[in-house]
Order: sequence, then C-alpha cells, then structure tokens
Amino acid sequence: MGLPLVRKRFTPAEYYRLEHDAAYKSDYYEGEIYDMSGGTSGHSLIITNLSATLWNAVRKGPCRVQDSNLRVAILRTGLRTYPDVSIYCKPVEFDPEDPDLTTAVNPTVLFEVLSPTTERYDRGTKADHYRQIDSLVAYALVWQHQPKIEIFIRSDATWQSTIATGLTASVVVPGPGVTLSLSDVYEGVSFAEAR
Repeated sequence: MGLPLVRKRFTPAEYYRLEHDAAYKSDYYEGEIYDMSGGTSGHSLIITNLSATLWNAVRKGPCRVQDSNLRVAILRTGLRTYPDVSIYCKPVEFDPEDPDLTTAVNPTVLFEVLSPTTERYDRGTKADHYRQIDSLVAYALVWQHQPKIEIFIRSDATWQSTIATGLTASVVVPGPGVTLSLSDVYEGVSFAEAR
C-alpha cells in the first residue's frame, strides 16, 4: 500500500512571496496555488480594446481602469486572482497581507474575457467569489468568439443579468455609468481566427 500524496499548503504571505518573483501569474485559494494559462491574440486584443475604451470613457472622472496586472483579493473567501480588466471608482485599498501592495480589495466593476478553458470557472466559481466583494456593483463576461457581453449588476441582495449581442449593441456599465459599445470592444478582432 502506497503512502497518500501530501500537497504543500501555502499561506497568503508565502503565496505573495512566490508571486513576487514568479515569471507567470497564479491564482491562490485555500492554501493552493493555481497556474494561469496564457491567452490567444484575440483574447489579448479584446482586453486591450476594452481597457482603452473604458479608460477613455472614465479618464476625466474619479474612476480608474486597471489591467490584469493588478490582482484582486476577495477577503471573505480568500481567493486571490487576476481579473482581465477592473474599474475602481474609489481610492484603491490593498490586501493587508500583501506587503508589495499589488492586490486590491475594493473593485467597482470586474471584466473577464471568456476562453474555452476558463469559461466554466469564470461563470461559476469565480463569479460566486466576486459576488462576495462589498464594493462590487457589476461584473461582466466578455465572449471571445462572438460579439457578446453579459453583465451582472447588483440590485440590493440579488444580481440581474443583461446580455448585449452584435457589433451594433452596447451595454451600460454601472459604477462609472458609461456606455460600452461592442464595436469598440471587438475592433480588429477576427472571429474566424479566434476559434
């Protein structure tokens, strides 16, 4: 009979130390570290377009757009993760366990660009964690292979979903209160190449 496999469990402090020197990004949850895979050129272009469009819409107001280099900690659940794009409409507050101040705890809106390998996680487990963030007013799922955005908006204790489909569609992003045009988000994206 073989010995059971023992997995190393990491504290948040150990995770932050490892992540500081890592060549790639990893998520952290319940003592375990999960490698994140890279994205396609279409995925990258959508994130770039989304960031640029949002930045242009909010740049004269109090809100700020952050890319996927700013990690988010969900303090109620312990998940540390990298959303594709985030908006902060109040000064950024940082995870007290992160000495490098690279992990925020108070996003207003979060965006995830879906891929076949992450869609189930982004729509399910990760979305459940996001709903535990007190400051979050909305999170959006952005399709990679067709012009489609589903945005979930907090309404008291529930979340309401709205879907915008097609390049002529748009969606209102609460928090900063901006209208996001799908033609801007998907500019230059070849859906045939994205498959």
